[in-house]
Amino acid sequence: MNEDIEFIIDTAKEAMTNAIEHLIKELRTIRAGKASPSMLSNIQVDYYGSLTPLGQVANVNTPDARTISIQPWEKNMLQEIEKAIMIANIGFNPMNNGENIIINVPPLTEERRKGLAKQAKAEAEHAKVGIRNARKDANNEIKKLDVSDDLKKNSEVEVQALTDQHIKDIDEKFTVKEAEIMKV
Repeated sequence: MNEDIEFIIDTAKEAMTNAIEHLIKELRTIRAGKASPSMLSNIQVDYYGSLTPLGQVANVNTPDARTISIQPWEKNMLQEIEKAIMIANIGFNPMNNGENIIINVPPLTEERRKGLAKQAKAEAEHAKVGIRNARKDANNEIKKLDVSDDLKKNSEVEVQALTDQHIKDIDEKFTVKEAEIMKV
């Protein structure tokens, strides 16, 4: 096979894999009933003038299925962390006890579960768009090459197979997450 075609296909495969990795990261932040430190992974805290991820200024863990505990490495960060959680507007009410911050994760209502499932579906669709764009870019690059029509056709078939495989992977990941969210 032509080296240029191999490079184009490898580049498309990498872009598709990155789209799936991004989807996995996004799905992890969508709440599915029980408390998880990843629910707070997008929170940025003002740490001496610069926005810093919460995980870099505090220890975040889950002592039980309904509670998230945040223990800052510096006591003076308690108010900043509490403020960052409120600003993030993720539906949690942090309680500061002077030592650490406790968040009681309320059980999900049916309406909230449907909303989260919709959010997960939107993330899955976004990942599919990324994969289709990678396919389109690869096919456009293949068409520009100075190689035989048969080689171009075979390469496009290979890119389509990669696309189908990655879209199927996204559908599977979404189905698992949706079941996790809807489980009471």
